Amino acid sequence: MTIAPERAGRLPRVAGHHDALDGVRAVAALAVLVFHVAATVGWFSPQEGAVSWLLSRGEIGVTLFFVLSGFLLYRPWAAASLDGRPRPRVLPYLRKRAFRVLPAYWLLVLVVVPVLLSSHLGDAWTWTSLLTLTFVYDPGPWWNRHLGPDGLGQIWSLCVEVAFYLTLPLVAGVLDRYARRRGDRDGRARALLRGLAVYAALSAVYTVGMFASGDQAFFGTWLPRYFAWFAAGMTLTVLATWARGSETAARLCRTVTVSWGSCWLAAALLYCAAATPLTGISRLYVGDVWVSLFNLVLYGAAAVLFVAPVALAPDTHPVFDAVLGNRVMRYLGRISYGIFLWQFVAIHLWFDWTGRRASEGGLPVDLPGCLLLTVVAAALTHHLVEEPVRRLGARLGR
Repeated sequence: MTIAPERAGRLPRVAGHHDALDGVRAVAALAVLVFHVAATVGWFSPQEGAVSWLLSRGEIGVTLFFVLSGFLLYRPWAAASLDGRPRPRVLPYLRKRAFRVLPAYWLLVLVVVPVLLSSHLGDAWTWTSLLTLTFVYDPGPWWNRHLGPDGLGQIWSLCVEVAFYLTLPLVAGVLDRYARRRGDRDGRARALLRGLAVYAALSAVYTVGMFASGDQAFFGTWLPRYFAWFAAGMTLTVLATWARGSETAARLCRTVTVSWGSCWLAAALLYCAAATPLTGISRLYVGDVWVSLFNLVLYGAAAVLFVAPVALAPDTHPVFDAVLGNRVMRYLGRISYGIFLWQFVAIHLWFDWTGRRASEGGLPVDLPGCLLLTVVAAALTHHLVEEPVRRLGARLGR
């Protein structure tokens, strides 16, 4: 489909790199880091008041990551479905994902097991389950919690991400077959949106079953619990791609982008609502079934309202470029995977080097030190591991 250059400049980007989305990724990574430091120093206690409740929802960074993954990774499949082209090849996609995720993560495991889990250094199952990101499927791990052992407590969400990577070609194929039964492009786009609504609704069905099982801590770290958040990002991709052939969709994208202030304000209000005692304690799967469903909706809606104006914007936008696409945020976004990976190691090292117990800490004192250590480790990993592996993968792909 050929689009006039002057019109294409007003449409959402549907391929390639988007600087402002790097900034969104940086926000997500930093939110998770602040959340974990605050939890470590005990800032989630009731006496901390409103600040404690607001910090306790920094786990919404996970939601942002999932929405971004759905948006970015589904783009080639959405374009193929709408334009009637062949679907992307699966093996190159999986190879690229493996080169992106595994090397830096394996380095983390090679550091964490000898340093923090040395008593299990000779345990083959520990190594196997950690290196293959399958430890969340072990119903009785020796570390007695389903989020993961010391130093890897955040990796459960990476397990969910990898499960999404592996199942995305199948889900995209089912959606594609359903959409291609509709003759025109608009019909295919509407069919994809209906299919994604069903995909998102499966999260609610799974959540009800999760609580009925009586072991929501175990099943709460599995992919189906979070279908809705990935589906939200995939929906944004369909709208962005549809806009390149539909004036109605293009107008909707422009309206969302122009209304960025209202969207971000609504996202902030929803975040504050999620931070109240009405939604229970912090944890994505803790509480009763209604609280868990309420959090699924609130977190998802807040994340979409934050991401959508950026995702549906054209190549350049003065606000997004200044706030999210500036040099600092772009760089933090590029190393965000390392920030996500190394934060617990950095927290452990910080308290070890300062000679204090975590219970003696305070967020204003400990957060800057933990942040500095995490960013340094992330930068080194990015330049010494991630980038060389990415270039190697690109050469192998060619």
